Amino acid sequence: MFGKHRMFFQKKHFVQGLLGTNNHWVFKMAYFGFIKQKQCWVLTIRSWFIIFIIIAALVILTVIYVHPFLAMNRPVNGDLLVVEGWVPDYVLEQAIVEFNANNYQLLITTGGPLEKGVYLSEYKTYAELAAATLIKLGLSENLVVSVPAKQVNRDRTYASAVALKKWLLKSHLSIKSLDICSVGTHARRSWLLYERALGDTVTVGVIAVESEEYEPQRWWKFSDGVRKVIGEMIAYFYARFVFHPSE
Repeated sequence: MFGKHRMFFQKKHFVQGLLGTNNHWVFKMAYFGFIKQKQCWVLTIRSWFIIFIIIAALVILTVIYVHPFLAMNRPVNGDLLVVEGWVPDYVLEQAIVEFNANNYQLLITTGGPLEKGVYLSEYKTYAELAAATLIKLGLSENLVVSVPAKQVNRDRTYASAVALKKWLLKSHLSIKSLDICSVGTHARRSWLLYERALGDTVTVGVIAVESEEYEPQRWWKFSDGVRKVIGEMIAYFYARFVFHPSE
């Protein structure tokens, strides 16, 4: 009996020594096996400093390189120049410059129904509005073709690319390559989705017209630049890794 009490008090003192406390409740919990002490490893100040340096370096590299990555500029000087109809007028002006400087056969405008002003405009789609604007800017009517897309609630760029694919099949034109003309950070996503829609039969290039809403080299200092870059970065990763078209 005395031996059992001696073992009890020895275990009590041992547990209290491990816990570093005289708390009776903690002792009881430990004695009856409800809690136990474990040794664990923690990061040192040196480790946290290294982690901070790595994160800071990644943030700086992202800020420097994300805009050039999204505002992809890789034309192939193809048979057609395709302009997304929703872009600002200054992009359409640059599209005319690109068209006249290269040997494109036609300038194609794409885009779905207008989202605003449709009741006041004689043009019902971005494709038709952009085509009319290009003609007004001096491009010959015989060189401009509008290819409207149907109304969709999501993936509008891909819907425009599918509409272009269908038009190419009906036109019976021998088109081996084309360039997409877009604005700023939207360019890479447009290139990706048009390439997916058109498949291996057509080589797709892209021309990124620099945005006039902010300075691309200092995009993080402009609210519009932050919205565009972060929004397009998320949209691009969605298109690349999540979006799986049914057609």
